[in-house]
Amino acid sequence: MSSKLPTLEFLKRQLDGSLPTGATTEMRYPTAISNTLGFRITEIDVGYAKVELDANADIHGNQQGTVHGGMLCELADAAIGTAHSTAILEGETFTSIDLKISFFRPVWKSVLTATAKQIQRGKTITHYQCEITRDDGKAVALAMSTVMTLRGNAANGR
Repeated sequence: MSSKLPTLEFLKRQLDGSLPTGATTEMRYPTAISNTLGFRITEIDVGYAKVELDANADIHGNQQGTVHGGMLCELADAAIGTAHSTAILEGETFTSIDLKISFFRPVWKSVLTATAKQIQRGKTITHYQCEITRDDGKAVALAMSTVMTLRGNAANGR
């Protein structure tokens, strides 16, 4: 028998290993892109998420031989989207309005951790900050994003 859980409960139970067989949520977890790129959710709460990636320039590299900035953007976007999915109600969905990222230092091979948290929440518009760090604790990048919650007809089919 399948049970439908709120997204936050689904993700918490997935992390602690207590997710019932056949459990579902309104959101798609794990996401297809997270499966493809190897992202892992490691912490979750309302409006907060930590997502990790085993980054390796041999796989995720750019022409300079470091991890591609687009990969860092995707990691930040995944963490922000996961954080926001825990903060919306049943029947609501969301879309990103913008994402700005500043890069601080290169990565060749490291476990990267993207920590996303709400910094301001309104009825429709929420602002997020996401810091990406290497496994030595040094900051790699900082992303800021604005997310719009969609309701009613605007949420249909998304």
